[in-house]
Amino acid sequence: MYTLKRSLGQHFLKDENIILRIISALKEDPFLNLLEVGPGGGALTKHLVQLPGINFKAVELDSEKVEYLEKKYQKLDNKIIHKNFLDIEKPFEDAFTVIGNFPYNISTQILFKILEWKDDVPVVIGMFQKEVALRAASPPGSKVYGVLSALIQPYYDIEYLFDVPPGSFDPPPKVISGVIRLRKKKNKLNMKSERAYWVLVKTAFNQRRKTLRNAVKSLFDPEVLKDEFFNKRAEVLSIEDFAALTYKMK
Repeated sequence: MYTLKRSLGQHFLKDENIILRIISALKEDPFLNLLEVGPGGGALTKHLVQLPGINFKAVELDSEKVEYLEKKYQKLDNKIIHKNFLDIEKPFEDAFTVIGNFPYNISTQILFKILEWKDDVPVVIGMFQKEVALRAASPPGSKVYGVLSALIQPYYDIEYLFDVPPGSFDPPPKVISGVIRLRKKKNKLNMKSERAYWVLVKTAFNQRRKTLRNAVKSLFDPEVLKDEFFNKRAEVLSIEDFAALTYKMK
């Protein structure tokens, strides 16, 4: 068997109904290559390794869990990347889907890591702390719309699928969890450059209570800032608004 390590944020899924709902959501999109992040005790893995015709890999930091999984599932021989997900190289040459009950202490970083591979990752099915899941999926004007929302949504359509209660895990976390699905957008958002867009979004939300005029004044010439548009606050701007503004930056 194995032990649970709170230092790694381990809360292992045990609710078979929830597990099957996640697997069902995964099957709605075609894929040949699949990466599971943080398989832990194998709650999802036991179903994933049985998918026919799939090239499967998993990334797991915990040595004990790696040993446990390799002993329990022969199909995982040479299929587990024993590293921190944030440190790995792109695991497949071709496009691949990502799935996982993501460690909550690095879940936002995981999404940003996936963005580095966005051209090769058409679909992500992930479990997060509900607060993070809602932030990723929220539209402009929402109380939780922010940096995470505005940086991921140019590339992915995000769907909040369902809640997962604490009792579905061992040990139960102190928060409700949520499963979201990211699907790669077909059309790219028209922006001056990705760097300009990221700088603008991060600067705008860094002082989200201020008007844009005060929050992003370092990025625009004074004449541009006279536009009434800059009376708005970052939380009401759509990703299209931010993208259009990049063309007016210094």
